[in-house]
Amino acid sequence: MAPLPSTPEPPRDVPDSYVGLDADDAGRLARTRGWRVVRALPPGTVVTMEYLAGRLNFEVEDGTVTRCWTG
Repeated sequence: MAPLPSTPEPPRDVPDSYVGLDADDAGRLARTRGWRVVRALPPGTVVTMEYLAGRLNFEVEDGTVTRCWTG
């Protein structure tokens, strides 16, 4: 039987540290901190519940990050 693939460990980061930042700046910063996927979403966007290790989600309103979560 083949070994199970390992999921890479996401960066050790504090998602709330992005709240209040300009969305473009926050995206660049997240990538330098090791996030593989950075997703910016408008408020109220419907998203699926799948978890993706290494993904950081931003809720962006008027160009500013208002909420941030992993997965």
